[in-house]
Amino acid sequence: MGIFNKFKKDAIWLLPGLRVKRWFILTITGAVLAALGLAFLFKMEPIYFLLDLVKKIINFVPPEVIGIILIVAGAIIFIASWQKTNFSMLDVKDTRGQDGIREVLYRRMKLDHGPKIVAIGGGTGLSTMLRGIKKITNNITAVVTVGDDGGSSGKLREEMGIIPPGDVRQCIAALADDDDIVTKLFKYRFDACEGLEGHSFGNLFITAMSAICGDMVTAIKESSKVLLIRGRVLPATADDMRLTAVMEDGSIVKGESKIPEAKKKIETLSCEPRNCTANKEALDAIADADLIIMGPGSLYTSIIPNLLVEDITRAVDKSKAKKIYVCNVMTQPGETDNYSASDHVKALFKHAQMNGASNNNFVDAVLINDSMPENLAKKYEEKDSLPVDVDIAEIKKMGLEVIIHKLIEDNKDGLVRHSPRRLARAIYYWYRKEKKRK
Repeated sequence: MGIFNKFKKDAIWLLPGLRVKRWFILTITGAVLAALGLAFLFKMEPIYFLLDLVKKIINFVPPEVIGIILIVAGAIIFIASWQKTNFSMLDVKDTRGQDGIREVLYRRMKLDHGPKIVAIGGGTGLSTMLRGIKKITNNITAVVTVGDDGGSSGKLREEMGIIPPGDVRQCIAALADDDDIVTKLFKYRFDACEGLEGHSFGNLFITAMSAICGDMVTAIKESSKVLLIRGRVLPATADDMRLTAVMEDGSIVKGESKIPEAKKKIETLSCEPRNCTANKEALDAIADADLIIMGPGSLYTSIIPNLLVEDITRAVDKSKAKKIYVCNVMTQPGETDNYSASDHVKALFKHAQMNGASNNNFVDAVLINDSMPENLAKKYEEKDSLPVDVDIAEIKKMGLEVIIHKLIEDNKDGLVRHSPRRLARAIYYWYRKEKKRK
């Protein structure tokens, strides 16, 4: 079994698309031609001696057998030496070893040919989903909200005059190759340092890159290169977007962080400036996408703010990509109190239509969680956060497909957390099924 498993691993080198075999074959051809050329140029006697010896051997052994033996022996020797040479050149001395290099090449080949996915949102919800999606494809574009004005991001926004880095930071960390250590590093907050209290390392890192690069959009791109992320992270706009909510009672609340604190039902959301300029790369990614995902995340402070950039909304509406909305599992106090799944969708459609969508082609399907912990943590009840009511019939009346799956992670503490793996798998299965329908 050990030999068989090793053979299966080594067979990865034979798969198409690794961009290795073509150069390997050219290397062999070049080496053989050069050796023959030298032999003829200098009339090397050993060569003629070997040829005579081969002729004598042929009289006793069939040439086919000799040919196969020589080819196999030569290939094994050359491949072994070629691998060793390349591993030395690449200085691959970490724990991945040779198996790691094979798997990296295979993964690159497979993921580079994956679907083009655009994920729209922000906050923890978007970053959680990205951790699962990056296992499916490298062709990921995260379009991220820039309306945050609270916490570390809000302070840096006011003091440095930059796009709030918090949501961007989370997405970059999620798409990093080693997301666990990068996430820990980017989430690290300074508590005892004067002047740095409350700031996360990731926010400071992106802010510093912004000062070096001259603008935030370039800083995000360069930060992504430094961390070797899969895909890319793009702010929806580079403008200084400020959110404004009109409540059901007619009152107006300004500021992303202030909206949930008002604890009133939100009627409509808008932004200042009214006509924010969309990120051109984000528009191109949406137009070229195979699949567009909205959510999960805070409905009014993570997802809808992206749709307030009118060109983003129009681009999503016109895109021929498959489109899916991932509904939240729990209601969010101050934003979606007592909201059912259909209420989430209606709010999304309402704001999309207000900002240029036709409302006929904005979402194809809604993905909803169908499982809750039996021992749901009391902290949700204390914060007036309840499971979202799954009113499937109401959503179907809107002409949308409803997909039901278990999307949360299993845990003993009764906490509700999306599983990146389950979330990505449910979305991808639906996407593949839709593609087959064509």
